[in-house]
Amino acid sequence: MAEKLYRVGTIVNTHGIKGELKVVPITDFPADRFKAGAKLYIKQASSKTEFVVESARPHKNFFLLKLKGYDNINDVEKYVKSEIFADEEISTPLNDGEFLYKQIIGLTVVDQKLGEIGKVTEIMELGPNDVWVVKGTKYKEVLLPYIDDVVKNVDLEKEIVEVEIPDGLID
Repeated sequence: MAEKLYRVGTIVNTHGIKGELKVVPITDFPADRFKAGAKLYIKQASSKTEFVVESARPHKNFFLLKLKGYDNINDVEKYVKSEIFADEEISTPLNDGEFLYKQIIGLTVVDQKLGEIGKVTEIMELGPNDVWVVKGTKYKEVLLPYIDDVVKNVDLEKEIVEVEIPDGLID
């Protein structure tokens, strides 16, 4: 049986000269996923490299990862623009109104007045709240802030997100 890997981030650049990598997290729990001692994989073309996180820290909208045994910018430059994977899911108890990314991606977004907007294709962590990227035929791309004023109800069983889109958000 092939091992299942979960995409948890994308390396967008190096940081400094001591081998740190700037990573955009694509995970519900970046602090858990990138903690010291975590085992992760970098996939490139046809190869998969396993590594262990030595340290990680949030930095703006990124995480700065330091990998064990990679102590110089020259050791890590080849990994820029690569994706990071993990081989196990992390499950943390969720509070009301909290969802895993995988539960939201693919849900149909509907507005009472405008009808079907499209499907959630991506979730971006920007500032104080996430932004859900919604794509459909009627509207090419809509960026919905995940706030109570906009997202009114998430029905996982019906796979529908009910929203109230404020004036000016969609042309």
